[in-house]
Amino acid sequence: QVQLVESGGGLVQAGGSLRLSCAASGSIFSANAMRWYRQAPGKQRELVAAIISGSITTYANSVKGRFTISRDNTKNTVYLQMNNLKSEDTAVYYCNYLQSMREYWGQGTQVTVSS
Repeated sequence: QVQLVESGGGLVQAGGSLRLSCAASGSIFSANAMRWYRQAPGKQRELVAAIISGSITTYANSVKGRFTISRDNTKNTVYLQMNNLKSEDTAVYYCNYLQSMREYWGQGTQVTVSS
């Protein structure tokens, strides 16, 4: 059984930074991708960033150059460094992990960017 716990969300002014963390417990394979999604009010959940094996990363176009995903496999933790935040980044951010065709989600952490 895998559990994901996000932290690090909060209220920040536009142009500011936040660092989200997702701590995973259970049987985690470092070769499997870990992802950050977000869901804004009234919108569909969207993929923000993904990381595989600590080195291969991908980002949504809307966050490229501003967000950085990283992973510490010794701590089973994935991070999302968010810089130059914009009001449109306001959303609940979720950590996601897929293993053996089963998808795991964290409870989410709220990020609110004030303009």
